[in-house]
Amino acid sequence: MSRARVPLLLAAGLLLAGCAHPSTGSADDDPTRPVTLRFWHGWSEKKEVAAVKASIARFERLHPRIKVEATGNVNDDTVNQALRAGGGNAPDVVSSFTTNNVGQYCSSGMWVDLDPFLVKSGLDKSRVFPAPLVRYSGYQGRQCALPLLADAYGLYYNKDAFEKAGITRPPRTMSEFKDAAVRLTQRTKDGSYRQLGFMPDFRLYQNSPDRFFAQWGPRYFDGEGKAMLAREPAAKQFFSFQQQLVSALGGYTSLETYRTTFGDEMSSQNAFLTGKLAMHLDGEWRGLMLDEAKPGFRWATAPLPVPDDRAGTYGRGYLTGTVIGIAHSSRHQNAAWELVKFLTTDTGQVVAFANAIHNVPSTNAALASPELGRDPAFRTFLDIAAHPDSTGMPPSVNGGQYITALQDFGYAVEAGKVRDLDKGLRRLDRQIDDDNLQSAN
Repeated sequence: MSRARVPLLLAAGLLLAGCAHPSTGSADDDPTRPVTLRFWHGWSEKKEVAAVKASIARFERLHPRIKVEATGNVNDDTVNQALRAGGGNAPDVVSSFTTNNVGQYCSSGMWVDLDPFLVKSGLDKSRVFPAPLVRYSGYQGRQCALPLLADAYGLYYNKDAFEKAGITRPPRTMSEFKDAAVRLTQRTKDGSYRQLGFMPDFRLYQNSPDRFFAQWGPRYFDGEGKAMLAREPAAKQFFSFQQQLVSALGGYTSLETYRTTFGDEMSSQNAFLTGKLAMHLDGEWRGLMLDEAKPGFRWATAPLPVPDDRAGTYGRGYLTGTVIGIAHSSRHQNAAWELVKFLTTDTGQVVAFANAIHNVPSTNAALASPELGRDPAFRTFLDIAAHPDSTGMPPSVNGGQYITALQDFGYAVEAGKVRDLDKGLRRLDRQIDDDNLQSAN
């Protein structure tokens, strides 16, 4: 199930408070001596917790002197409070369901730099992990986290609705996408929606603008770390397209009214599951839920479409995922590294964990493993994860605050509150830079 669905964006000062001189920690412990590690993670669903327990059991069989006490359903806020407080009850190994805060983990030193451990173990991160995953788990040369499974985003579509509308394949370009969304939209006699081709509003489920924007391959920051969305042609192109899509599908007011009729994302009343949407942006975990729910229509998956002038990048998508690291306060960092190394780089373990919770594996070897579940719907997301043009969000010193600013800007754009996109994007850049400067100070 999706780790990215959990809203864990934190205020910039949360991680830095009380950690003005963070230690990189001591790594002189002997991992061959008996030790108990505390591992805090966010998984809470029954099958997920069982998969974590099975992973720990595999590790303990290989390292009988290292015992692992796992605590689940822990969010970033709780972890960070424990790391600031320190003491004997703080975790040794920590994980996060979002990559948004990696820049803060690294710059504050609250998660230790793992590069020395990688070198000592003879592991080349550029060979072990896909490049986007390496980028989103480090910051400014400090690899304070490693990827622990990934989420890839693509397009779910109703095959029966496509057939009825005379559409023979999923759209590959944005012009095809807009045409399909209009053709798939059905209305009742009073003009209300019976079925919507696609819901473009950014407040729906996983429709956060950064995920759809990834299809344009945008640059958020320049070489000096300054926000550059106003200087990035893709930004204006993306928001302009979204405005066009909203207009073509009936306008913001009508769409928002229809959205309020949708059930909860994780419930049996999910709008795609109930047939209210013919196309839907979502992650790989949705396929397992659809299989279990057995909707009354045939469905399939495909990569999200790309801009017409970037047709050669079709197959790309947005990537994010769980990251894992070692707490700066841990007195058992060598032993902790053995656990982190096993969970993130052991091919058999990564494949078994990915299969158990239906997430994308996070190493190149696991992606190529014949033991990996490869049903056609899931295969789409494996291909997205391996695509050279797929991308995640770049880490920032203020964590996910710039992503929140982008979301707020997207809400204003779709509601028609931004009359001048160029001016609005310049204002957004200034806000992001001001926030970053405040966090750095």
